Amino acid sequence: MPHAYQPLRATQCHQLPVRGLSYQLHQWGTPQPGVPLLVMVHGFMDVGASFQFVVDAMARAGDDQRCVVAPDWRGFGRSSAPAATDAYWFADYLGDLDALLDALSPDAPVDLLGHSMGGNVVMTYAGVRPQRIRRLINLEGFGLPDLPAADAPARLATWLDELKTPQRLKPYASLADVAQRLQQNNPRLPADKALWLAGQWSAPDADGQWRLLADAAHKRINPVPYRAADAIATWQRITAPLLWVQGQRSRLDSHWGGRYSMAEFQQRLAHVPSVRQVLLADAGHMLHHDQPEALAAALSDFLA
Repeated sequence: MPHAYQPLRATQCHQLPVRGLSYQLHQWGTPQPGVPLLVMVHGFMDVGASFQFVVDAMARAGDDQRCVVAPDWRGFGRSSAPAATDAYWFADYLGDLDALLDALSPDAPVDLLGHSMGGNVVMTYAGVRPQRIRRLINLEGFGLPDLPAADAPARLATWLDELKTPQRLKPYASLADVAQRLQQNNPRLPADKALWLAGQWSAPDADGQWRLLADAAHKRINPVPYRAADAIATWQRITAPLLWVQGQRSRLDSHWGGRYSMAEFQQRLAHVPSVRQVLLADAGHMLHHDQPEALAAALSDFLA
């Protein structure tokens, strides 16, 4: 088995009460006077520790004092899940983020970064609470295809059916098997980083199997239709400068099978008042794993 990645910046993990749940926060450094807090929120089926590589890359580039905080979303990592929940609602992520910022930076705007699902959350939040954000970074948070009204009944029916269907996440025989799965998902992920991430993504159970640290209820479809018009109306209210970062090898067009294209996303993005776009070479959707040094350079330039 290869040696696991050795982090450069040490992280402190602590729990914070958030809307009746216990949230785990990964924190690098301590708040510095006059330096905005940098909050990073992860995507679907991920954890806050996932940002370790880019935090380390920022440190190697000289930004080793900035305080960075990355929570595990509800029902992911070591944050608790709502008791007896059978579904997750997008608006709850906004409520959790609002409560987190109330606790972490009640009197000063923050720099807010989100990846994938987290990118969608921070875009919405920045349009609803524009005064809370100094700089906004979206990593591959494209949003979703506009759902026609005619599709809403079938989507609700699917959700009702899924509520009656038990949801499970596959267990793994060893930590190495979890790491191998991560590399199957992302062939650009080096073995040492995959092994380190596997220890953040999973934990052994009483039978010695490794279980992903995620609530299986996340697998159920979201019954609330995604409306592009709602997203655009919200994005238009963003006042913070936005850094949009995309992996050169990201494949939005093929992912949605023609239902949502890069051209349509760019049309939506044009409604944000101030946008800087960066394309990272040799990076896919998990660009903070693929090219942490290039991402760190883009972040340092934008946040300066």
